[in-house]
Amino acid sequence: MSSGEATAFWDGLYAGRPADERPQPNVRLTEVVTGLPPAEALDLGCGNGGDALWLAGQGWRVTAVDISAVAVARLTRLAASRGLSHQVTALRRDLHESFPPGAFDLICAHYLHTPADLDRAAVLRSAAHALRPGGRLLVVDHGSTAPWSWNQEPGLVHPSPREVAEGIGLDPGGWTVERADAPRRLATGPDGRTAEVTDHVLLVRRSA
Repeated sequence: MSSGEATAFWDGLYAGRPADERPQPNVRLTEVVTGLPPAEALDLGCGNGGDALWLAGQGWRVTAVDISAVAVARLTRLAASRGLSHQVTALRRDLHESFPPGAFDLICAHYLHTPADLDRAAVLRSAAHALRPGGRLLVVDHGSTAPWSWNQEPGLVHPSPREVAEGIGLDPGGWTVERADAPRRLATGPDGRTAEVTDHVLLVRRSA
């Protein structure tokens, strides 16, 4: 799938759904971030914007990127409507082509899965190197397939958090894996259906 096809796929997916006027943050983000001093955050694949808006509401300055111009425009509008435009910068970016510049105290990548060509390990490696000393990279992946997922491929294998960490290939002297587990939760999909799902959670901290 080319870059243009990937953009069309994600634009079509978001345009085909009603805009979520009250997007909620991912529960794994709130678990990890609550209690941390607010600073600079990068949200990779911001989607509906729930994470970026929640972080901004906690005092973080957030750069939020997504390949979908539809998602970016919606987040920009929501941030403005909540008086958070000065704290949320939403940008359209294809991570297959380039990684956002800058240094960050928190980088989150929630469900950064795509049918397009994307070297995820390289993206996450770039994210780890974009952390300031003491900064954290939070990667949350699907550990199971929800009924509303766009990917219903039979026999789909979900790499474990440890396997994801190994794929990134970070030097243990510079980064520490603080969390690698697979908690379950009850989730609600875009169509209102609920299902029990598994999250694969990886939290990496850059050495101070």
